[in-house]
Amino acid sequence: MLNKLLRTLFFLLIVRPLVLLGLGLNIRNRMGLPSKGPAVIVANHNSHLDTLVILSLFPLALLPRLRPVAAADYFLRNPLLAWFATKIIGIIPVARSQKGGNPLALSFEALSRDEILIIFPEGSRGTPEELTRFKKGVALISKKHPEVPIIPLFLHGLGKALPRGEAVFVPFFCDVFVGSPQTWEGNKEQFMQQLEEQMAGLAEQGNFPLWD
Repeated sequence: MLNKLLRTLFFLLIVRPLVLLGLGLNIRNRMGLPSKGPAVIVANHNSHLDTLVILSLFPLALLPRLRPVAAADYFLRNPLLAWFATKIIGIIPVARSQKGGNPLALSFEALSRDEILIIFPEGSRGTPEELTRFKKGVALISKKHPEVPIIPLFLHGLGKALPRGEAVFVPFFCDVFVGSPQTWEGNKEQFMQQLEEQMAGLAEQGNFPLWD
């Protein structure tokens, strides 16, 4: 109960003011965001701010059901950071070097509880505004839960606000493009191709110039 209250206060008093006042958001097709779970949000990954911005797109009432998925090795070695990541941000840890067991088991369980996963299929943060090939874990999730909508979401601007390797936040406007949901149709390669093509199409909608 205390963790739930702390999580709500953190997003209400810190994250939302930071995102709305420090960044500013322009959201295309907000109605495409899921209003309930189960669902999977698939986004590009350029900044530490990506997760916080996506979480801020949803009403506070949905916060307990929003579950970002992230590699466990980034934070589980530090007990305080592990508590903050899992209890306040709501992260589902994935052990990338796990021997035995299914590293996606916790994600499957979350969808069974009607939660909304947030996944960055590029893996680690890449070069700002440059899409890289998606890892196929999202296809395995969709195959396991074929009825669950997979919704692509493209973020632009956060690679300037707080790029990889930087610790200083620079206010920079952020654009968010919400795509159309897709579901499992029986072929992993086709699924991934469709997802990557839709993400590339969202990236083209803004007609943004290349970074300096």
